[in-house]
Amino acid sequence: MLRRWREEDKEPFAVLNADPVVMEHFPATLSREESDALAERVEVAFDERGFGLWAVEADGEFIGFTGLSVPRFTAHFTPCVEIGWRLARSAWGRGYATEAARASLEDGFGRVGLTEVVSFTAVPNVRSQAVMRRLGMTHDPAEDFDHPVLSQGHSLRRHVLYRIRRRK
Repeated sequence: MLRRWREEDKEPFAVLNADPVVMEHFPATLSREESDALAERVEVAFDERGFGLWAVEADGEFIGFTGLSVPRFTAHFTPCVEIGWRLARSAWGRGYATEAARASLEDGFGRVGLTEVVSFTAVPNVRSQAVMRRLGMTHDPAEDFDHPVLSQGHSLRRHVLYRIRRRK
């Protein structure tokens, strides 16, 4: 189930963001304060834009997020709307990321009225790239980029970019 965030989601979200395996393809794990601040930014985005990162619930438990956001950095493909996901390790391999991302894309192309959505990740993150392909997103290696927030030589700096357009 995709839904708006609740106060009780913050504790399992903080656990997820502190897990070094979940955060392997991010520059660092998040502290409880950083995790709570991210959850609050997500809710503000819903109020300001009418879309955001949905809380994902399975079997009555918060397992992470998926949805749409606007990147806060500048690159050759921005401004844009990105689809992303982050799930607890216990939820991996069950199809939740793909199912929830599909629903988010439908909402973005339908209710929100978007014509294109992108997704990107560090080159070594093959699991997320597999989700992107399952969603029907396409990759052009000429569009891959060095993430501007990560320093030169950082092992996660190089990113792949995938795109999907609304079907007419």
